[in-house]
Amino acid sequence: MTQEFVLTIVQEAMKLLLFEIMPVLGVALAVGLIVSLFQAATQLQEMTLTFIPKIVAVFLTLMFLSPWMLRLMLDFTRQILVGIPGYVR
Repeated sequence: MTQEFVLTIVQEAMKLLLFEIMPVLGVALAVGLIVSLFQAATQLQEMTLTFIPKIVAVFLTLMFLSPWMLRLMLDFTRQILVGIPGYVR
């Protein structure tokens, strides 16, 4: 197992992580923007108003996307485990 090979596996894992987390971060960003616009329009500066909608939106996004995310992680793990005999050589 060479250093380049290990770096390739780590790079693929990082790509998978970013690919899975981007929809969740996008939803959090969109909800944060909507809440900020609402606060600016109403001049309501309540701190909990910024956190609660984001938490709910992220939770719902994770709930709906978790089967897809789990499938991607399992495929990656399966690919790593199946390739172990080839990695040792």
